[in-house]
Amino acid sequence: MIRTGVIGYGLGGMAFHAPLVAAVPALELAAVATSRAGQVHERYPEVAVTDADSLIADPSIELVVISTPNDSHFPLGKAALEAGKHVVIDKPFTNTAAETEALIALARAKGLVLSAFHNRRWDGDFLTVRDLIASGRLGDVMLFEGRWDRYRPEVTSGWRDVPDVGSGMLADLGPHLIDQALMLFGAPEALSADIALQRDGARTNDYFELTFFYGARRVILSASRLVANPRPRFAVHGKLGNFVKYGLDPQEPWMKAGGSATAEAFGVEDAANHGLLTLGDGTRETVATERGDYKRFYAGVARAIADGGEAPVTADDALTGQRIMELAWQSSNEGRRVAFG
Repeated sequence: MIRTGVIGYGLGGMAFHAPLVAAVPALELAAVATSRAGQVHERYPEVAVTDADSLIADPSIELVVISTPNDSHFPLGKAALEAGKHVVIDKPFTNTAAETEALIALARAKGLVLSAFHNRRWDGDFLTVRDLIASGRLGDVMLFEGRWDRYRPEVTSGWRDVPDVGSGMLADLGPHLIDQALMLFGAPEALSADIALQRDGARTNDYFELTFFYGARRVILSASRLVANPRPRFAVHGKLGNFVKYGLDPQEPWMKAGGSATAEAFGVEDAANHGLLTLGDGTRETVATERGDYKRFYAGVARAIADGGEAPVTADDALTGQRIMELAWQSSNEGRRVAFG
């Protein structure tokens, strides 16, 4: 088993990384770096609780998972790689493309696995959309909409709402939406972006809409914190029909509530939330949502470490997403479409 240490036990460490690492047979959750020792030991009484420096220096730890505020991703990732550890970094991978490039170069020089935690590739609704597009039932997709709405009108003191590099909604939810679009359609020819602060007292961006251009096809990615009744999570419009899906994947709330990632019901969506396929002839069909499974990410990381293969999400994938986010800021600030190349 690959001894694994998780740095950070906020939402990411508690509701994603620790339960997923613990659920993958090839990995051992050996240590967590956090000040919340009591919370860790409620669920994992045998796991050591330490600090980040000690975890990275521990010679028995082979894999380090970084789930901390965004401004610490690069220095912690660099320190872990320099210590000879394989590394997984939560989104956004780093705050700049240059930082990501530096980590990629370091990992390659040391022959280490470096991966970005784009777990949303294994959302059940995304898997359903991916397979439906691949089936050809929608025909050529001309308009794809991926949206992630929340209603959180209050501005908090949390790091996401405090002005700093890596704060705001684009850095928080943008990497997932962008990565899903890249998985379906590849890199766009060009993009445009509108990024704004809309809540009373907002100090970081809480709304964005990105448009990717692929010839005649358009991909729209959007998120807002002022939508009380969320728009469709996915709306996929093709020449033969469309597919509309509401709601979010159930894996996060399941693990946040303490549910096991090995449970039979893990990743299974309530049938009431299944999406609707409408064909051009008026035929309508409810499409069952595939079972999501974030464990597949960590199982893939374990295989890459054991076999020397490619990570399930490469750092190069994260670099493409980071470059797109930087161009999105340029587009929004300049009020124009920018080429991606």
